This record gives sequence, structure tokens and C-alpha cells, in this order.
Amino acid sequence: MSMTDILSPEDIEAALSSCKAAGSFDYKTFFSKVGLSGKTPDQIKKVFSILDQDKSGFIEEDELQNFLQNFAPDARALTPDETKIFLTAGDSDGDGKIGVDEFQSMTKS
Repeated sequence: MSMTDILSPEDIEAALSSCKAAGSFDYKTFFSKVGLSGKTPDQIKKVFSILDQDKSGFIEEDELQNFLQNFAPDARALTPDETKIFLTAGDSDGDGKIGVDEFQSMTKS
């Protein structure tokens, strides 16, 4: 399964274009532009499973740093600051990683 099975290539392009510059990534803007905010819980779980590269059931910090590359292989990595902000925003239980329920909450916020 790939992102384009769930999200439109046009929406992915628009979302990636909005955060090309280092330091410009905002997860709320990205989720909105890529169309995740309007997806069903099942579709969001499918996106989560793509992002969870090691299939641990969580998205850890290293996976978050490469978050954009899941949408396009040539996309940039998130900066350390962007990664920390993203992790802090999604990690509601303080365990240092983002679970599927936390990810679903993030996409709807």
C-alpha cells in the first residue's frame, strides 16, 4: 500500500510544497493540505501503518524525522526542532512515541 492509495497525488504535492523550507513544517497545516483531516479512522490507520516503518505499533522520533519522505522519496527530512515539536504535539501519554490513537487525534485537531 502506498500513500497515493489513500491520498491524492495533487494533495500530497500541495502539502509538501507548503513545507519545503527547513523550519516551515506545521503538522496541522500539513494534515489539512494533504487531506488527512477529512479521512475516516480506517484510512488514517492505513496511513499510520505506512508511517510506522518498523511495524512497532508506534511512530518513534527517527520515523518522524523522515515523515515527509513517506509522501515523496525526494522530500526533505524534518529538522531536529520540527521533529521534537511534532513528537511533543502527538505524544499525549508522554511515552516518547506516537500510537495510532494519538495519531488519529492529531489529524483531527
